[in-house]
Amino acid sequence: MRPFSWGKGTLWSVLQNADFRIIWYVGSVGEFGRRMELLVLSWLILQLTDSYLQLGLILAFNNLARPMISMFTGYIADRFPREKVLLIGQTINVLTAAILLLVIAYDIALIKAWHVFAAVFIQGLTKAIEDPSRRTAIFDIVGQQRLVNALSLDVISNNLGKMAGPVLGGILLDTVGFSGAYSFLLVVHVSNLGLMTRLRIPGYRGPAHIEPVVRSLKIAVGYAWRSPVLIGLFYITIVMNALAFPFQQFIPAIGRDHLEVGVALVGLLVAADGFGQLAGAGIMAIRRDLRYHGRVFVMGSVGVLLIGMIFVWPTWYAVTFVMLTLGGVAQSGFSTMQSAVTMLATPHDMRGRMMGLLSFCIGVGTPLGAFEMGLMASAVSIQWAIALNAFAGLVLLFPAIIFTPLTWKPLAQVESDDVEQENVKLNTDASAGEL
Repeated sequence: MRPFSWGKGTLWSVLQNADFRIIWYVGSVGEFGRRMELLVLSWLILQLTDSYLQLGLILAFNNLARPMISMFTGYIADRFPREKVLLIGQTINVLTAAILLLVIAYDIALIKAWHVFAAVFIQGLTKAIEDPSRRTAIFDIVGQQRLVNALSLDVISNNLGKMAGPVLGGILLDTVGFSGAYSFLLVVHVSNLGLMTRLRIPGYRGPAHIEPVVRSLKIAVGYAWRSPVLIGLFYITIVMNALAFPFQQFIPAIGRDHLEVGVALVGLLVAADGFGQLAGAGIMAIRRDLRYHGRVFVMGSVGVLLIGMIFVWPTWYAVTFVMLTLGGVAQSGFSTMQSAVTMLATPHDMRGRMMGLLSFCIGVGTPLGAFEMGLMASAVSIQWAIALNAFAGLVLLFPAIIFTPLTWKPLAQVESDDVEQENVKLNTDASAGEL
């Protein structure tokens, strides 16, 4: 059996699907806008405060909404039309960008740190609203057989945005300043809203009878708790988002203060892991019959942590860029398989809630990690803060590798029939005293 295929039923047939192409465009444009906005606002905070702690708070506020609402947005993804959920989230993005642009255009001196924190909080809020619906919509559109191919292409689109957004953001900041950069951002947000109006998601629209919220969420959490695969995946997700991925928020500081380069080269450096993720996702997009999804997920996690320990020390820009690119290759395995494992290990009617639970785990780890890393960077150095956190992450990864079946058990799609009896029992147990 060939490991790679461009034939019918894999990559080519995914791209032939018009509904998938639209949601792919939506993901690409959305990620482009988010990444550009984070670069612009991170640079603004550095210029306003010259504080590593405040720079870390950008990421903390950007992810603060996830643990607050992600389970409920997963419930919404399972119960309501996903097109409408995505439209609401993007409309909020447009309004936020428009308001901040008005303030910047009127007088940038009026901008305070809390304005920036409010903007990134709202950006994170909309992402938490959109993600469970968008990822589960991909499954609805392409089905199980093409899921890894589709998610790999989704990672590619995200990384195209992750690369282009910071690069163009840095160039615009260098040439037309904050007002010009944010004007372009508003155009991007409006364009993505227009794309979303064309999106049509076939298939699942939720049950005729809507369960009470608390009971529904309790059933989903109970199912995850009884799944060794999901427990291992969620644990690693928390570790990685607390101790590994926050370092990406401090790349502007590494570029400015350690490598001593300007904002245009900082933008390129921020985009470096996107180049790596694009390459890694491209390889997985053409893979056929990949069975050990969890193994790729774990290997990607280890790779990111190893890169995090060493990329902060070289003083040559090119070396740092190459290391971050290699880290991106590893992260592509983590990102693609994170969603694939979650959905393959989850029955159809619980998939949105489980993606919401995944988003919750991301949100729990990231704000704490960003705040802690910012404090350590201010107290010691940015290099030691990143390296020590990555080392701690490697140590904490081993329990999941040893005690869960992620690395040795191949996955097949869990169907609702497989857990019907368990769900009936959980429904019965949860029914008393719930809303």
